[in-house]
Amino acid sequence: MFAWPFSAAAALKNIMKYIVLVLLVFAALFPCAKSVPAESTAPGLDIARQLNSAFADVAEKISSTVVVINVVQAVSSKEDEEEDSHFDSMPPGFWKRFHDQFKRPEQMLGQGSGVIIRTNGYILTNRHVIEGAESIEVRLQDGRTFKASVRGVDAQSDVAVLKIDAEKLPFATLADSSKTRVGEFAIAIGAPFSLDYTVTFGHVSAKGRANVIDGYEGAAMDQDFIQTDALINPGNSGGPLVNLEGEVIGINTLIRGMHTGIGFAIPSNLAREIAEQLISEGKFIRPYLGIFMQGLRDDPELRELVKGIADGVVVSKIVPNSPASKSDLKPSDVIVSVDGSQVVTPQQLRASIRGKKIGQPVTFDVFRKDKLIKVEVSPGEWVQPAAVATKARNNSAPETNSAGLGLTVQALTPELASQFGAESTDGVLIASVEKDSPAARKGLHQGDIVTSVDHQAVTTPKQFHDALKKADLAKGVLLNLVSEGAARFEILKQK
Repeated sequence: MFAWPFSAAAALKNIMKYIVLVLLVFAALFPCAKSVPAESTAPGLDIARQLNSAFADVAEKISSTVVVINVVQAVSSKEDEEEDSHFDSMPPGFWKRFHDQFKRPEQMLGQGSGVIIRTNGYILTNRHVIEGAESIEVRLQDGRTFKASVRGVDAQSDVAVLKIDAEKLPFATLADSSKTRVGEFAIAIGAPFSLDYTVTFGHVSAKGRANVIDGYEGAAMDQDFIQTDALINPGNSGGPLVNLEGEVIGINTLIRGMHTGIGFAIPSNLAREIAEQLISEGKFIRPYLGIFMQGLRDDPELRELVKGIADGVVVSKIVPNSPASKSDLKPSDVIVSVDGSQVVTPQQLRASIRGKKIGQPVTFDVFRKDKLIKVEVSPGEWVQPAAVATKARNNSAPETNSAGLGLTVQALTPELASQFGAESTDGVLIASVEKDSPAARKGLHQGDIVTSVDHQAVTTPKQFHDALKKADLAKGVLLNLVSEGAARFEILKQK
């Protein structure tokens, strides 16, 4: 993979690669043993010029609808002030004497991108771009700046809508992303590394990507991403991915490694559905079943056992005290349709449930023991336990992950305890798990509950971090866990 740079010269070089590619294809289609007069090459050059012009026209057209989002986020808190007292117990030395030098800043700056979707100042972006913001400023391409307010966010899809006080703004057209084809050109526009209005070119590499974010399997994120090799980087988050018609096919959200050419965008159809409700209601009410699921085609062993059916969505686990647990749905059931509409993948099932009303029964056609039966489930309202999106944000402050163990935790409220089937709130909830970390290798997931660290009970995130400070992480720390209602322990060592 090559990484497209961000300078004007590099962008021109990239365009020339496409021109050369077109000319090579043309030469292959019309070979000739003798030299060809210069005028006969004109058709090939015309095609190259048309492609070159098309890219430039799209970039010019869509850039006027793209905005740069600058946020100020709070870092210090009362907990930080309490942690200052730990230095009082330390022996005199370097860290004690220079404590003030190494305190975290009270604020940090972040930057992302967004796209105007309505002429009266509604802007579509990512939730993680504006998460924890104390203030948000939006800058338009013409240089005007506006203070922005958050109209609404949906953590599970990582979609957010901002509002600025402006009228008669240029706005982008959201395409029907279901018609987007793998292999077609894709253009990303945003502000990577504070380089405003950077344009990169690539293709749609794949559609319907799921399980690209580590977290609470089957429920943590509404994952149905478009994959692209149009280079995106920190600061691109929230910006548009567009087709050659200048229509937005996705909202750039995730990257897998720097300069890999593997990026992910929220499909425009999903972003539109979420954004419209955020604009009208201020929030997105998400129906919730409480099941772990996978496609039947992704489970070869089960597929061999199931006779008479080729496709469907397998219920692998059911969350305790969830709507599904109160129904006749069982693990190993294969859901083949929702209210008569066929489903083959978990993404299709999520999309079918997303539009249902809370408490209104949904009828599943379920294949069980070689028979097709009907099962009714009444969806509940999803309560988001934590933010789990991998952030592609330009951030000046480092992130921590529990002393190198690869997990973060949050307070376990009664509502979250009920959501995850916990009998009490004694413990802390794992909010996210970093891929390929010690926690991930031991099978820890978002939604697991840590009840003690080295046999020391923990009920708050501060107690959890304090206990880790006392542990010898090189030798290993023992965590007692409750996972899916079952108690277990794991020993984690610092990576």
